[in-house]
Amino acid sequence: MASLGERIASFFSGNDSTADEGLRDLFITNLKSVYYAEKRTVDALADQAEASTTDEVGHAFAHHEEVSRTQVERLEEIFRIIGIRAEEHRSTAIDGLIHDAQWVIDNTEPGSLTRDAGLIIAAQAIEHYEIAIYGSLLTLAHVLDFTQSAELLAMTLEEEKETDRKLTILAESFINKGSKEEEEHHPGSHHAGIHSTPSAGTNVTLGGPLGV
Repeated sequence: MASLGERIASFFSGNDSTADEGLRDLFITNLKSVYYAEKRTVDALADQAEASTTDEVGHAFAHHEEVSRTQVERLEEIFRIIGIRAEEHRSTAIDGLIHDAQWVIDNTEPGSLTRDAGLIIAAQAIEHYEIAIYGSLLTLAHVLDFTQSAELLAMTLEEEKETDRKLTILAESFINKGSKEEEEHHPGSHHAGIHSTPSAGTNVTLGGPLGV
């Protein structure tokens, strides 16, 4: 019987046929999950862009929607490369994150900067999920020697990281500051159906500075 060290070495060298088959199945499952996530995100981004208060945030979501459509096409290319039909595998994780973004729209005042702040928080949560799953897929692609797929996944992963960076810059530039000022001038006015108001100096993001 092989030792644990020998099995690990065999696993990462690609000489373990059983592990290779299992990793390929895992790769395909996660590929289908992120395919579902990207397609759901495309639909959600249109609603978020329309609900945004400022042109800057609206344009950011609209641009992200365009990028996501390209990423969907890239995933479909990976399906073709590995020789399987493009299929979706439902992800309850992305369903929950998109639900949170819709909650922001439903529970903030139209035209408020707080709505934009909330939408950025929700968008970054989605980005962080996608960065994690694309990173895992890229690692699996390298282990499986899926060279072409790895190149495509690396492109998308960098795009996701860049989107996250842009959202952070957008938040730090004016949204968080503006929503605080808005709350100081009109305490509680930005929430629909929420009666508690933050004390002076409280970060309206309720989870720390935007972009974390």
